[in-house]
Amino acid sequence: MAKKIQGYIRLQLPAGAANPAPPVGPALGAQGVNIMAFCKEFNAKTKDQNGMILPVVITVYSDKSFTFILKSPPASVLLKKAANIASGSAKPNQDKVGKVTKSSSPRSTRSRSRTSTPRTRPRGSRSSPAPARNMGIEVVD
Repeated sequence: MAKKIQGYIRLQLPAGAANPAPPVGPALGAQGVNIMAFCKEFNAKTKDQNGMILPVVITVYSDKSFTFILKSPPASVLLKKAANIASGSAKPNQDKVGKVTKSSSPRSTRSRSRTSTPRTRPRGSRSSPAPARNMGIEVVD
């Protein structure tokens, strides 16, 4: 018989660097999940993507066991990495903080395709100009 789901926890954590401090500890502790077991398992699965911010959905079952699903990084994180900048512009319409070419822009969103469906994949590869403009990153040919 299938386990009964007690709830879901959604977090965005740096890959390979989960620890029991907030936000992980309070979120998992409220559900009664073993915090260190999650941290060790998450860090082991994400050690090759060190430094990236990864969304994770944790499914908590009624017997306090858990499973989790790693999602692809947000487009803003991928764009910052492609443009080699620390943060976006405070005034994106006036101050441009970096440049990304159109050819490298879809490359940064290609890693997002593993969680998209075939129906949304072409749209996902075109969606990076809008977040880039909102962050003050110029998209050039």
